[in-house]
Amino acid sequence: MHTEGTTPAPGGPAPGGLDVLGEAACRHRAEGLRPEELPNLAAHALAADADTPALCELAGLSPRTDPRDLRELFERALSEAGVAAPDRRVARRHALRRAAAQLVAGQITPDGLVSEDWAETEAETGAERAFLALLPACACCLAYTVGLDRRTWEGRLRATAGVLVTAVPAVPGC
Repeated sequence: MHTEGTTPAPGGPAPGGLDVLGEAACRHRAEGLRPEELPNLAAHALAADADTPALCELAGLSPRTDPRDLRELFERALSEAGVAAPDRRVARRHALRRAAAQLVAGQITPDGLVSEDWAETEAETGAERAFLALLPACACCLAYTVGLDRRTWEGRLRATAGVLVTAVPAVPGC
């Protein structure tokens, strides 16, 4: 499961630097960010007007820098910017919503959502539960776990993704 999310939707407003950092903090808490992604993410946040000493330093580092140093600078940049990551449970719910939005926008296929990682997500709304119920742990188990043929599953998954995306978020944040 990879739910890239720092790129604004086509035609939508570009996120501000704190928005970029907030979403990155949320993604980091939900599924973890690869350390080599952090310098590029920092550069995007700087370009969007976030500015802290640690963020500047992180943006100037190579993705090949020691991962511990990259993570430490990222955490320091979040702290300096006053950005707090949500708890993991909330971050996973936001990741689910981002994945649904990517499916609706055609940025990911239904197969791209198949993952046992979703089993860790605690849904709290009907829209979240409906979407999660359609996400099998593996594609080979689709008929067994979801009880639908592939075509029906894809249609229902897209429909429930649309409902989730248009529903008012249950929790604020990323």
